[in-house]
Amino acid sequence: MVTTHSLGYPRIGKHRELKFALETYWKGNLSADELERTAADLRRRHWLDQSHLDWVPVGDFSLYDQVLDMSATLGNLPARVLSSDRGPDLDAYFRAARGRSQACCGGGVTAGEMTKWFDTNYHYIVPELDQTTRFTLNPERLLAQFQEARQQGHNAKPVILGPVTYLWLAKSTDGSPKLDALPGLLTVYGQLLEQLAEAGADWIQVDEPALVTELDADWRHAFELAYHQLKGCRPKLLVTTYFGQLRENLQLACELPVAGLHLDAVSARPEVERLIDWLPAHKVLSLGVINGRNVWATDLTPLLDWLEPLYARLRDRLWLAPSCSLLHVPVDLELEAALDPTLVQWLAFARQKLAELSLLATALTDGRERISGALSANRDALSSRRASPLTRRDDVRAALGRVTPQLGSRQAPYAERALLQARRLNLPPYPTTTIGSFPQTPDIRQARRAFRQGELDESGYHHRIRQEIARCVEEQEALGLDVLVHGEAERNDMVEYFGERLDGFAFTQFGWVQSYGSRCVKPPILYGDVRRPNPMTIDWFRYAQSLTSRPVKGMLTGPVTLLNWSFVRDDQPRSETCWQLALAVREEVQDLERAGAAVIQIDEAALREGLPLRRSDWPEYLDWAIDAFRLAANGVDNQTQIHTHMCYSEFNDILDAIARMDADVITIENARSHNALLDAFREVDYPNDLGPGVYDIHSPNVPAAAQIADLLRQAAQRLPAQKLWVNPDCGLKTRRWEEVRPALAAMVAAAAELREGVEAVAQ
Repeated sequence: MVTTHSLGYPRIGKHRELKFALETYWKGNLSADELERTAADLRRRHWLDQSHLDWVPVGDFSLYDQVLDMSATLGNLPARVLSSDRGPDLDAYFRAARGRSQACCGGGVTAGEMTKWFDTNYHYIVPELDQTTRFTLNPERLLAQFQEARQQGHNAKPVILGPVTYLWLAKSTDGSPKLDALPGLLTVYGQLLEQLAEAGADWIQVDEPALVTELDADWRHAFELAYHQLKGCRPKLLVTTYFGQLRENLQLACELPVAGLHLDAVSARPEVERLIDWLPAHKVLSLGVINGRNVWATDLTPLLDWLEPLYARLRDRLWLAPSCSLLHVPVDLELEAALDPTLVQWLAFARQKLAELSLLATALTDGRERISGALSANRDALSSRRASPLTRRDDVRAALGRVTPQLGSRQAPYAERALLQARRLNLPPYPTTTIGSFPQTPDIRQARRAFRQGELDESGYHHRIRQEIARCVEEQEALGLDVLVHGEAERNDMVEYFGERLDGFAFTQFGWVQSYGSRCVKPPILYGDVRRPNPMTIDWFRYAQSLTSRPVKGMLTGPVTLLNWSFVRDDQPRSETCWQLALAVREEVQDLERAGAAVIQIDEAALREGLPLRRSDWPEYLDWAIDAFRLAANGVDNQTQIHTHMCYSEFNDILDAIARMDADVITIENARSHNALLDAFREVDYPNDLGPGVYDIHSPNVPAAAQIADLLRQAAQRLPAQKLWVNPDCGLKTRRWEEVRPALAAMVAAAAELREGVEAVAQ
């Protein structure tokens, strides 16, 4: 028999129940017991959704982030978040995730650093290590959920983050080698495995996605050391890898002394034959054959053609699963009653992907005739997609054929442009601005909801949005910001808004995916060739600029971010789709310039996110991604200032590529990393202007002016002061005005303080 299992399931709920419970709890309007009841009900429903599988995952559910969960399990929450010697509790857990501005534990608490989970749009809280780190087991959460699942009649497989990947994801706060912590860490992992065995766990899923990255000899040895030490533990370990190929780590993975190995057979299918040849005959091979990161239905017939001979060789050693956790896709396609039925038949969300998995298992064990109807429907649906006129536009393809390298170049080098822009904008030293969005208040959301439901006509909706834009402009002028934004009140999401105005995109009602904590996004589905039928932002920009004499930025999402934060078509190269997006954005940039925009920001928050996991694969991606940005941005006059924004990424290793973007100003996330990113910009002598974020917008903490001024002084020690801008880490959409006003006032005050120093030096 083929064994079926899941590596993880979306935790947020079909209707974002966890999001709303978390936010209500954080506001103090929901008790911890009520929050846990919501979480328990979600787990119950999610296990039922997976109950047709042989194994259901336990421990994949999290109140914030699975990496933070592992830190709590290992007793490795930062000391600053702990309120007593009792170990981590729920409030300490959330302090590590979000920080706290009110007096607690002797003062405000800084949140843990947040960054992207490999090459996805999911964020995790980075574990912190130093020479004094000591691990202490706190297994209660995982043990309780394991017993909860068993009591509900499920065959439960605990899921934990593996010890080597945990260290690989961590950061050393004092510069000590991270692998120095491995011996102590393995002791606690051994205790955890034994307690799970004592509770009745037979198999344990140990996630080690670091195995698909380039590892030096020390990290490869760490894998050998770790699993040879853990092999004496009673449970059977299934080491899971995903998001890429093992390549030079394939033999290492095969030789680990564990009971089974999972390979992402969507991205690493060429490695399967070698893996079968090398994997010892007593080990299970789990193949991730259903794409856990995209929403397209699986082509079942050719997949069965490939799987049947593998099953004949492996028999009961073959396990089938999605390629990775289904955390990265929406929950249930059946909710999408308003989606085009033609498109629906091409798609599969989490529940549908697990149904595909069961169909494959049935066909392998009982024969294809048992699922002949489903196979026929699947073939017909995918044939209709390949032949559909919805996916192809000849005019778009012709426009791509006319693209030349010259279209991606500015008319003059940066030094010449900077002089012209300085004369036009006449900004002071340390110019202040924000990243784009301002708080999405309940009134804005209510107006958008009423408009979509037909309770508010277009004229009334536009009036409400103009009121909010006027408010944002007035607030910014009162605060004394130098370069303003219109606040983006009309935008539900920085990708979805533009996708709704471009041909080739489709949108769901309930296709939510967790990005971090309670933050959810609803990625559009990019199914066809992309075209901009009409301008998308011009009217809102013109209105905002009419209200002030200060420059207002035109705000756009860049082509690479539109690509990486969508569910992208899989029937052509991603690069081709990105160039189509670049042409559409280029048209909007040029229209903004004609409308009078002196500053245009093209956000590429997801540029680094799209990097392949192996450095050797980077050049190909960076070549087409950077060229796509340049095509979108560089069709403007020299005196028009182009900004871009990037957040929550480590830029050190791609700064040459970022410099090649040739944006006049780049703004970056920086506050949580305490200026660490700026060292890299200094080392490469970054030529253009830079705005290091000085306000962490993902925490409720309100920074003091002195704190911001100190960050700016540190920045000025690394980079020329005349090149520095002053801005928050990211957009302010998720914050409240009560937090934003004092934080931005502090930012403006800090900039004013530093300007006095610049003027004194000049005199």
